[in-house]
Amino acid sequence: MSELLILGGRVVDPASGTDGPRDVLLRDGRVAAVELPGALADVAVAERIDAAGCVVAPGLIDIHVHLREPGQTHKETIATGTAAAAAGGFTTVVAMPNTTPVNDSVKSLRWMMDAARGPVVKLLAMPAATFGSLGSEITDFHELVKAGAVGFTDDGKPVLEDEVMRAALVAAAGLGVPVSQHAEDTRLTTGCSMNAGRVAFRLGLRGMPVEAEARIVERDLRLLREIEAADRVRPHLHVQHVSTSRALHAIQRAKAEGLHVTCEATPHHFTLTEEAIGDYDTNAKMNPPLRAEADRRAVVEALLDGTVDCIATDHAPHASWEKEVEFERAANGITGLETALGLALRVLHREHGMELARVISLMSTRPAEVIGLKERGNLRVGSHADVVVFDAAAEWKFAASESRSKSKNTPFDGAAMLGRVRATVCEGRVVYRA
Repeated sequence: MSELLILGGRVVDPASGTDGPRDVLLRDGRVAAVELPGALADVAVAERIDAAGCVVAPGLIDIHVHLREPGQTHKETIATGTAAAAAGGFTTVVAMPNTTPVNDSVKSLRWMMDAARGPVVKLLAMPAATFGSLGSEITDFHELVKAGAVGFTDDGKPVLEDEVMRAALVAAAGLGVPVSQHAEDTRLTTGCSMNAGRVAFRLGLRGMPVEAEARIVERDLRLLREIEAADRVRPHLHVQHVSTSRALHAIQRAKAEGLHVTCEATPHHFTLTEEAIGDYDTNAKMNPPLRAEADRRAVVEALLDGTVDCIATDHAPHASWEKEVEFERAANGITGLETALGLALRVLHREHGMELARVISLMSTRPAEVIGLKERGNLRVGSHADVVVFDAAAEWKFAASESRSKSKNTPFDGAAMLGRVRATVCEGRVVYRA
C-alpha cells in the first residue's frame, strides 16, 4: 500500500469549492482524505510533502499537446514531453495525432498509449478525425473510443468539407466525445506565415486574415444547428486555440443559443501579439498566428467572462534547425508546458484580477470536463491522486536551456513568470519535485 501525505498547504479545489488550509492524504493512487490541518497528523505514511506557503490543487490537464512520437523523435518523445508536463504541474496530457504516421487507427492509438513509451504523467490521445488527416473519410470512431480515444481531431488541418465534418460530428455525438477543430480556412491562408496586418506589411510577409479562423468556426456552428434540428442528436464541437475576436463572438452567441460548443485559448495568445515577431523571430511563429492587440485583449476578456472553457498549451516542439531558417520556411509552433501556469498567473491572476480558483479551473477542472474525465481535475475522495503543489507568489524567469523538453523553441526564454511548481503528483507518484 502506497501512501503520501501533503501537509500545511492551501487547498484550492474548484470542483468542490474548497479554498483554505487542508491536509491531503493520497493512498494507492487515489485521494483518500482532505481534512482540516492536524486531523491527519498522526497518520503513518511512507512519504510526506511539506506544502507550507503553497497552493495544493488538482493536477493540471492539457488537452492539446504534440509529443511527436512516433516518427518525429528528433523534436520530442513521449518521455521527454511528459517530463516537461510534470515540471509544469500537468498530470494529464492529450496527444494530437499529427505524428508520422498519423494516429488514425486502433493499432497506432494503442502503441502510443502503451507504457513502453515511458510517459511520466497520464497520457491520453485524440486520434485523427479522418484517415491520414486528409479530410476525406472519417476514421472508425466507435473502435477508437473503445480503445481509449477521448475525442477526434485533424489538428493542424481543418476538416474543410461540410459533409465530412457533419459525419464526424454525428458519429462523435453518438459516442459522447467531442470533435476538436483546428479553425482555419486554408483556402485563405496558402503561403501565409503570420497575422495579416501592419507588422506583416512592414516585414513584407503574407498575412493570415482573421476571417480564416472565423469562417470555419461559423461553418461548424451552422452544422451544429442543422444536426440538432435534423438528426435529434447533440454534437460537441470543441474549437482549438481561438485567437480572434470575431471567432470568440460567434462562439459566445452559440453558447447563448444552447449549442454544445467549447473552446480553448493558449497562453501565447493571451500574452503576446504579432509585435513579438520583431525582426523575423521564428520562435514567435505559430498557427494560429499571434494576432493584433485588439484580438489579444478579446481572448483575455473571453477568459474572464467564461466564453473560453479552458487553457491549453498547444505544446509544439521543433528541432533548432527547423526554426533557424527564413521566417516563411520555419516550422509553426512553440513549446509551452513549462510556462503555462507561470504565464496564466502573471497575466490573468495578477494583471487582470482573475481569482486563483478560476485559473486552476481553467487549467484543471474545466479541461477534465470538456473531455469527460470525471475522476481527474478535482480532489474529491476517490478521484485519481493527481496533485500540483505550487508557490503562487514566487517570481522567476524561464530559462529555455533548462527545459525538460527535447526542443527549446519558445518566445518566453527569459520571460517573467509568477507561481512556481514545487511538486507534481500523478496517481499518487511524485513525478516532479523542485
